[in-house]
Amino acid sequence: MSETAGLDRLDRAVINAYQGGFPVVESPFEPAAEALADHGVDVTATELLKRVQTLDEEGVLTRFGALINAAEIGGAATLVAMHAPEDRFEAVAEQVNSHREVAHNYRREHPHLNMWFVVSVADADAVERVLADIEDETGQETYNLPKQQEFRVEAKFLVDGPIPDGDVDLSDLGPDASPTDRGTLTPEERDLVVEIQDGLPVTETPYADVAAELGVDTDWVLRTIQRFNESGKIRRVGVIPNHYALGYTENGMTVWSVPDEKLDEVGPEVAGLDFVTHCYERPRHEGVWPYNFFAMTHGRSEDESKRRIQQVKSTMEEYWDVGDDDWDSLFSTEILKKTGIRLDERATANTE
Repeated sequence: MSETAGLDRLDRAVINAYQGGFPVVESPFEPAAEALADHGVDVTATELLKRVQTLDEEGVLTRFGALINAAEIGGAATLVAMHAPEDRFEAVAEQVNSHREVAHNYRREHPHLNMWFVVSVADADAVERVLADIEDETGQETYNLPKQQEFRVEAKFLVDGPIPDGDVDLSDLGPDASPTDRGTLTPEERDLVVEIQDGLPVTETPYADVAAELGVDTDWVLRTIQRFNESGKIRRVGVIPNHYALGYTENGMTVWSVPDEKLDEVGPEVAGLDFVTHCYERPRHEGVWPYNFFAMTHGRSEDESKRRIQQVKSTMEEYWDVGDDDWDSLFSTEILKKTGIRLDERATANTE
């Protein structure tokens, strides 16, 4: 049975339509329901609200609300690879995970670099300290792979059903938001980021409820979220699905040694593949890690994942001669740690 067999037509429409583009207005479920009706899915605002509540409660969604772009809020994050000897793997994982700066940690299939984790810090200079501590504790060398160029971060997971292309976008429904060139946050903006980082309340008036919690005007919350949405501090507003609940259980990190002079051509083309959720340039490590390009794919079966990886390879081959040693795919086989990235500390450190 398919992982999504329990989802009905409305569930599927909601998941496809609103992984972004949710309106930033005081009563957002009204225009959201009208837009679904325009796409042939008749639903009232009350019915839509109840359905999002149910999807949230049942774990089909990880949350409803704003997907915050942590890199634009403050601090820094980096991807790190290391070798954990099999006879000490669990002990090494425990040592790595004990660092509160380690947000995610995965075991991945690779003959040497079998542990991959994300370090998130309020101060970029702290990355070196954290990695030095981990090396001292584990006796293993770490390989820092910070993002050098971002081609895509668009982790959307569509399901079979109405609105298959997920093309409902009501992000223009919201207040005029005056842009600002400030790199820092005000204390009020920091409090808003911390309040909404784990989602908006799934209520008829989510933004007003946030405003009441913070003791500020609803209009200010609407304008600030809209401004953050337009400036990139928020990537999108909508439902954020649990991709495992939707059957996307195959998580393939493909890595490529792309000729440096081809990166600017290859990057946008691979990023344009709708099943590629993350796409970055990262540094090589001579003698250990020859790859400079990462493309993350997700699939609902091993066969689907393999087909998608081959599509990435075919796209690459339009630009350069890809040899067998020029790429690899590292599937995750175990989640060792998965926590938040401590946005409160990163936002506070970047507050005026």
